[in-house]
Amino acid sequence: MTTSQILTSSKPRQNSQPKPKNPAATALRPLIIDVAIPLGSYYLMRKLGVALIPALALSSLVPAAHSVIGLVRDRVVNGLALLMVMVNVVGIAVTLWSGDPRLMLAKEAAISSTIGIALLISAFAGRPLMTAGLKPMLVRADTAKDAAFDRLLAQSPRFRRLERVFSAIWGVVLLAECVVRIICVFNLPVTTMVWLSTVMTLGAIGTGIIVAAPVSGAMDNMVKLEAGR
Repeated sequence: MTTSQILTSSKPRQNSQPKPKNPAATALRPLIIDVAIPLGSYYLMRKLGVALIPALALSSLVPAAHSVIGLVRDRVVNGLALLMVMVNVVGIAVTLWSGDPRLMLAKEAAISSTIGIALLISAFAGRPLMTAGLKPMLVRADTAKDAAFDRLLAQSPRFRRLERVFSAIWGVVLLAECVVRIICVFNLPVTTMVWLSTVMTLGAIGTGIIVAAPVSGAMDNMVKLEAGR
């Protein structure tokens, strides 16, 4: 054996396999791109004095681009990105429709109903939109749980049913909040609705969390059991 062969054989072999992806980053990426960035940019622009319609339109660019890229590159419709674009389009349409303060307050109802209907459709279609937010909470950046979640999604009819129920619950809660908000907007003083609107939003979120907790809890237990095998 020559000296060059000895030196060559003594070198550690480089691992040609790609590094495994961080499950937390993979799970949170769509939430950051399709939800956090649009909402954050919208409120930042409004804070800087940008008018409502330009702020809504500009904050739709990222999810719209992400949706187009997914459709062209992966042949997959990005439901979460399209939902955020749809919400902003509804907001712009209601704003242009009338300057009536009651209709402006009802804009929140139009947005929540849009999200609620989208969640229900996604649940019945078998592609629940809430999974993008649910999965990071269940796997908690744990590689074993991340893999267990994917296995259950592929192999367990009960797990998929719970996944759809979770999104359906949030859809129903948001539609109920929409109905209550519209009733209040046209029956209570505008000054009352200005502060009550925020209370109703927080109440809907709290209700959704409480009602959906048994479902997410059952899914969490299934993920833990599967990860421990």
